[in-house]
Amino acid sequence: MRDIGLLVLRGTVGGLLAGHGAQKLFGAFEGPGLQGTAGMVESMGLRPSKYWAMLAGGSEFAGGLLTALGLGGGLGPVTIFGPMGTAIGTAHWGKPIWVSKGGAELPVINIAVATALLLSGPGRYSLDETLGIDVPRPLIGLALAGTLAGVAYSVFRHRMKRREQEQEAAEKLQSGSKPQQRTAAA
Repeated sequence: MRDIGLLVLRGTVGGLLAGHGAQKLFGAFEGPGLQGTAGMVESMGLRPSKYWAMLAGGSEFAGGLLTALGLGGGLGPVTIFGPMGTAIGTAHWGKPIWVSKGGAELPVINIAVATALLLSGPGRYSLDETLGIDVPRPLIGLALAGTLAGVAYSVFRHRMKRREQEQEAAEKLQSGSKPQQRTAAA
């Protein structure tokens, strides 16, 4: 029963995340496509925006697909950490947890599921098991370290952009409140 449970969990969460990535990359399922995703990413201060959009969509698509299929050991779940961690630290940061309030409820759930799958493995009903694939743990650790570094960088860039925007707004407000000097007409 455990292996069937893992299959259902992998298939559901992995399949939905692959679909979410396809929305961002290809405009599938009424998604924004790469151009729309790049615009959203640009507004968060991540540049070059097309690169970050491909990275976000590609991570969701590939991580979801690998997870759903049970292929590549923990690489699928680790790949899911990237876009979900970035979403938490950028789009959802500072909001109440609930999705109805713009919060990080869904990315947190996705990270929890990815963590559980990373720790438990994909189970008997997976392509890894069928094909006899055993991904070395150091490779998964390296992928995890790279993913966490990427999340930290993207959140840092987002926060820097937000500070710049707040500073510009404060300067505009300050300069707008000063009386303008008029020159006497000759």
